[in-house]
Formats: sequence, structure tokens, C-alpha cells
Amino acid sequence: MVETLNNRLQEEKVKIKEIGLVIIDEAHYNSFRKLFKFFKNSTILGVTATPLSSNIKLPMKDNYQKLIVGESIEALINKKFLAKADVYNYDVSLQGLKLGINGDYTVKSSDELYGNHSMLGKLLAAYREIAEGTKTLIFNNGINTSRYVYETFKKAGYNVRHLDNKNNATERKEILKWFSETPDAILSSVSILTTGFDEPTVETIMLNRATRSLTLYFQMIGRGSRILPDKDKFTVVDLGNNVARFGMWNAPIDWQEIFHFPDFYLDNIKNDEDIEREFVYEMPAALREKFKNSTNIEFDIKAEYKQVFAQGLKSKIVLERSIEQHAEICVENSEDVFDARILAKELKEEIAYRVRQYSYCIMNNTKNYKEWLEEDYQRKLRSSISQRFAAKM
Repeated sequence: MVETLNNRLQEEKVKIKEIGLVIIDEAHYNSFRKLFKFFKNSTILGVTATPLSSNIKLPMKDNYQKLIVGESIEALINKKFLAKADVYNYDVSLQGLKLGINGDYTVKSSDELYGNHSMLGKLLAAYREIAEGTKTLIFNNGINTSRYVYETFKKAGYNVRHLDNKNNATERKEILKWFSETPDAILSSVSILTTGFDEPTVETIMLNRATRSLTLYFQMIGRGSRILPDKDKFTVVDLGNNVARFGMWNAPIDWQEIFHFPDFYLDNIKNDEDIEREFVYEMPAALREKFKNSTNIEFDIKAEYKQVFAQGLKSKIVLERSIEQHAEICVENSEDVFDARILAKELKEEIAYRVRQYSYCIMNNTKNYKEWLEEDYQRKLRSSISQRFAAKM
């Protein structure tokens, strides 16, 4: 649309005279700036919910002289214009994600992370725990991931569809009609529905992706915020550490500072490593039930490291003690070595968490080193389990 108008104005196929006011919606997108030269004598009003340019090299302050800030999200919730968001976070390690030239995570690296079996299982478990039976919109970073999500939920017996920009207009219309009319519908998509889409009956938004775009963060959550006579709240499930990165959707935000000093804001977005340092692993209830014979399943890597360091011992002792604790609870809850090894495999996520905590302590946080530590940990855990059962014989 912008390109078409720009070309026709340049070719003088369209003549616009005596335009007093030009209103630009979604003004944070920079595609509109090429039209400004045709309206030098007009007043230009840009409207956006997030006055932060989509291009870090082209800040909005270069085109707009003044920012007029409207009501905050919290104020709009209190005045019953927006629904309240109930937010649930699932800690996700994003070490495999890579940043592209646009400053956000690449589709390829996102597909590799969110398309793997473990993350698909985590998404499905989160839906079952938090949102089962609700009308749900799932945002992904890549088409491949969205298709994997569709297949995963379909296999699990849920009412699910997939939509991306490769669907033609007829298909898109049919899918959105189905989504609107189906109470428990699950729609997996990419970014096609972040703007220009309005379905007030959405009850749950699942962020099955990470983003460093504040605008995209607000847009995705906003798809669930429409209020209805029988709807004053909706659910947000975050599987991309986005809330930890940007804060709560309805939290106060200084838009004047972001508008005038966008570089400062972007440079100070919380990085993934700092976010992950604050993770606290909590064993899922279903998994905890499998270790019901053990009274204590906790092991504090940081506290253990401090103790080992104070005693002047080698840091590797921390992981050795952790392995022994894991071996102990596996044996306590198994009848034989085979059952114990199966239980040990279920500890993969906690092992990864403990290894990350250890790597922070020793200040060696490279991806290859952590992967090696995890493999070595699992091998030694299997060995320790075998030794414990052998000692019983």
C-alpha cells in the first residue's frame, strides 16, 4: 500500500493538494517516512501504541517533533477498556538463539530451539496446565515451528489449525472464521496476526517465542486484551523469557525516555544470560510424584560452590556431589537399575539447570562447555546408579 501510493505520487498519477492533516497508523513502522516529502505543508500525526521505531537506525524522533502520551495500559484496564492479563512464565534457556541484523532473534535459530521435541512438549504441558479448553492463540517466530506446534497439538487430540502468510485470502478467511466460531479453538501462527487482527473472544495468548522487540511484545499480548461483557481478563503464557526482559504488560513505562533516547533503551534491554542467572528450577508435580520416596530432592549448586570454595577444594566436587544426590534419589525410587536409569533420563531439564548454575559460578558459560558438562554429568550419573545397585547385591 505504501509503495503503491509512493510510486503514484512520484509519477504524478495521483495529485494531492491542500491536505491539512495526515494521520499515520502504526507510526513506528518506517515504511511511511518515504511519503513525508509529499506532505511538507501538512500536519502529520503518527499514532502508535509503542513509540519505538521498528528500525534502530531510524528513530521516530527524527520524523516527529513531539510525543503525546495517552493513557497507560493499567489505566485502560481500570477504566474497563482493556482486559486484565493473568501472566504465567516458564523459564527457557535461550543460549542457542542468535541475533539477526534487525536486532531480534533469527527465525532459523528460533526454529531449531522451539521446534525440538523437548520444547514442543513443554508448550503442550503448559497448555494443559494453564489454558486447556480456552480459545488460544499461539505466536511462533518461524513457520516451521508453527507447523510443528500444529502437528503436536493435533496428535494430542486438540482442535487446532495453523495460519501463515502462505495461506491465500480464501484460506485465511476460512481459518479465521473457524477460530472465531469455535470455543476451544487453538490457532498457531507467526507474525501475520500481530496487527490488523481483531478477535475479542481470544482467552489465552501463548508466546512460544522470544523477542527483543518491545513493540512486538505489546502487539502479541494485545491480541487477547479486547474486553467483552463476559470477559474482563485473559491469560498470557510466556515461554520466551519476554516478561523478564520487558516487564509486565501493564507495568508503567517511560515512553518519553524511549522516544527521545531509543539507543539508551535498546542498549539496556536485559540480556538472556542475566535473565537465566535468576532462574529457579522447580520440579513439575508429575515428576515429583515419581520421586515420592525421597524426602529431599533439592540441591543448591551456588551454596555448595561457596562451601567448596571456602574449603579450598576443587570446583568439580560441586558437580560430583550433585551427581551423587541425583543417583541417590533415583535409587530410592526404583526397584532395579533399569528403572533408576529411566528415572535419571527424566532429570534432563534439572541437570541442564544445575550445569548452568555451575558454569556461572566458575565463569565459563560457553555453549560447547555446558553441553560437554551435561553429557559428562549424565554418563557419571548412570555409572553411579549402577555402582549403587551393584553394592546391594
